[in-house]
Parts: sequence; structure tokens; C-alpha cells
Amino acid sequence: MSLLELEREVAEFFYREAELLDSNGLEQWLELLTEDVKYEMPVRLTRERGQPDISSQMGHFSEDHRSLELRVKRLGTDFGWAENPLSRTRRFISNIRVENTSKLDEVKARSYFLLYRSRGSSTQVDLISGERQDLLRKLDGRWKLASRLIIVDQAVLGTRNLAIFL
Repeated sequence: MSLLELEREVAEFFYREAELLDSNGLEQWLELLTEDVKYEMPVRLTRERGQPDISSQMGHFSEDHRSLELRVKRLGTDFGWAENPLSRTRRFISNIRVENTSKLDEVKARSYFLLYRSRGSSTQVDLISGERQDLLRKLDGRWKLASRLIIVDQAVLGTRNLAIFL
């Protein structure tokens, strides 16, 4: 497979994933994840130039398949109040860069994202931007997300909750 074909497959995976999340297809989204998935979003720090600006000790979340599955199930219950009513979201994915790994069935991908979120009748909206560093693995002929590191641009998130997925 050429690099161009691989880039197209990865882009199509990301666009399908965004569509599922934006349309609240969370159960179908879970099917895009490997059983050993790691899904992490460390806290962004404001530091002097040359110092690390990503926390190695604090995160907004650090999830695995089981915890993601529990989050999705909870959102479908009366206890999922953070998403009742549902947020209206649009995920914009761009600047997709693909890199082969030493394994034929895995690929590293980096992408930029912009998440637009509105809730209820409020005029306040959330904008969250950043970069995702992903590892995709091909299983049974389909790409699945094996690892995602989400690095947001903001050091302080202005959103009321993170009950959504990036």
C-alpha cells in the first residue's frame, strides 16, 4: 500500500470517528477501539521556554477500554446528567500526518482537532483545540484505535465538564 493510500485510509477512519461522536453513536464508536486501548489527556502546563509543558503526573483523564465503556453506559442512564440534554458538537480534524511503524499492522498518526460544543439554549460555546497522537492497529481488515494522547492547546479548559470524547 502506498503512503498516499494509507493516509487516505487513516483520514477516513478519523472522519468516520468524528461523525460517530458528533451524532452520539457512542456504542459504535467503542467498536473502533482495541481491547487494550489507552486514551489519555494530560494537563497542559504554562512554563518557561525550554521546560516541559505537558504534565507527566496530572491528567484530565487516563482511560482504558473498560472505563470508556462504563462512561458510555453511564451517559445512557439518569446518572449521565452532564450530557442531558446532549451537547451539540462538531469535530474538525486536519493536518493528518501518518508514519509507518516497525509492525505492518500498525501506524502512527498525528492530527489537529477543533471541537465546537454548544449546550441547550445557551449562547456560550466551548472551543477546544489541540493535537492527537494516535496509534492505529489493523484488526480483521479494519483500523482500530489502540492509543490516543490528546494534547490540548489550553492550559485552563473553559468547559464545564469533559463528558464528551475528543
